[in-house]
Amino acid sequence: MQIDFARSARSTVGLEWEIAIVDRATGELASVADRVLRVLDAGSPSGHHPFITSELLTNTVELVSGVHERVAGAVADLEGQLAEVRAVIDELGDYELVCSGSHPFSQWYDQHLTDKPRYHKLIERTRWWGRNMMIWGVHVHVGIEERDKALPILDGLLAYLPHLQALSASSPYWAGVDTGYASNRALMFQQLPTAGLPYPLADWAAYERYVDDLVRTGVIEDHSEVRWDIRPSPRWGTVEVRVCDGVSTAAEIAAIGALVQCLVEWMSTRLDEGHTLTVLQPWYVRENKWRAARYGLEAEVITDIAGTERLVTDDLRELLTTLAPIAERLGCAAELQGVRETLDGGASYQRQLRVAEAAGGDLRAVVGHLARELRDGVTPTTGAAASVV
Repeated sequence: MQIDFARSARSTVGLEWEIAIVDRATGELASVADRVLRVLDAGSPSGHHPFITSELLTNTVELVSGVHERVAGAVADLEGQLAEVRAVIDELGDYELVCSGSHPFSQWYDQHLTDKPRYHKLIERTRWWGRNMMIWGVHVHVGIEERDKALPILDGLLAYLPHLQALSASSPYWAGVDTGYASNRALMFQQLPTAGLPYPLADWAAYERYVDDLVRTGVIEDHSEVRWDIRPSPRWGTVEVRVCDGVSTAAEIAAIGALVQCLVEWMSTRLDEGHTLTVLQPWYVRENKWRAARYGLEAEVITDIAGTERLVTDDLRELLTTLAPIAERLGCAAELQGVRETLDGGASYQRQLRVAEAAGGDLRAVVGHLARELRDGVTPTTGAAASVV
């Protein structure tokens, strides 16, 4: 099977942000995305909004940026789209918007499936696991100018998968339970048949054979149904990082986007210079993913093939210094410094846990906190208990 890799300008960036809708009074997920999208579509000359779309469940809208040279431009796209969605939500009056890797307490059996054939097929095949996919994420696309760089860069990025997962971790609760994990989403999502960590593949031809095997055996219809944590995206000519939990502020998305863009450009430059990228053993990659999901920013991760272990926060701080010249070149130095702000102030899962503790375990306060962060950003009162409204 031949899979063409689209031409893409080097290290351009695109972002995707999945947003959940909740009932303003109860904090429960609200299945009204179809109503929101109808209004947005009606206002578009084509009858279909070009960047705001549906997702698996009708409690979710997805915001998709255009292609940009700078992360700031992609984030500005998302902020504009969020304002469009919010205008409709505010007009409806009974709802709020939130984003995190999971909802603190809503149940899967209360959610409704978006009426699209591919979603019905997915649920028919995956059943209970598929119906439990009450998850929200951030996806980062970075342009790769040469097809044969895509898989080496993907392999190199796997060494930094736990760093990205720990930074974005925002799903400590699942269906009302404190799971003890920073990112329960990470372990839920990998239950889907083609999700989770990618397989080691020697070259593009091996990737084509892999996809061909799955198509011939009826597992998938095309390569877009390969849902790896990090994957090549042939249609766009990018490497797509999908491991991150949903985050509730534009500043955090900007920081994650800048980190991914800088990592890809750094690795691309090293390949140009004839260097070999660090590629961890698959069993180290798998262990790192679990540690980041479990412990978040307190995880010790394996950083090299010799098995050296280090706090992910320490490794991230050093990585920021390494990537600083790349960030200056790409025009995302300010956004990259947002990583340091998360390290200093805490990731979303930590903020949620503080809010729940202050509220005596009332998870409605967590939903209220997430809604306020999406409106106003992270504030010094993050740890305070609050109502949903």
